[in-house]
Amino acid sequence: MKEVTIYTDGSCEGNPGRGGWAAILQYNNTERVLSGAEPDTTNNRMELTAALNALRALKMPCCVKLHTDSQYLKRAFTDCWIRTWQANGWMTSKRQPVKNQDLWKELWELIHIHDVEWIKVKAHANNQLNNRVDKIAVKARNRIPDIET
Repeated sequence: MKEVTIYTDGSCEGNPGRGGWAAILQYNNTERVLSGAEPDTTNNRMELTAALNALRALKMPCCVKLHTDSQYLKRAFTDCWIRTWQANGWMTSKRQPVKNQDLWKELWELIHIHDVEWIKVKAHANNQLNNRVDKIAVKARNRIPDIET
């Protein structure tokens, strides 16, 4: 399988508020940048959307090293939270519906296509690619005009 390195990030101004997401995919000497935004969302939703769109972009099964600064996203897979949610009918340990189920369910499907290694990186530290993907997510978020209330 091809080995792909992915960096993802989500950004939200207000939580909820306008949000952006971004992903950088690298394979050999090729790089692809993805980004998008939503006018009314949450930071967690943007983090999940970034990872989801990055994995959706892969045309065949790949070995993926997915870097994220979202502890929530990483631990959902590495600490098996997602398996527990699924076994409990998509309910949390507090018997509340899991938020963003639509995204989690699709991520669950995609990780069964790809061999994904989840790597936690520190936000706003000295990781050049993480800082770059953060700037792209913020730029995407800022392209959305303020909503008049």
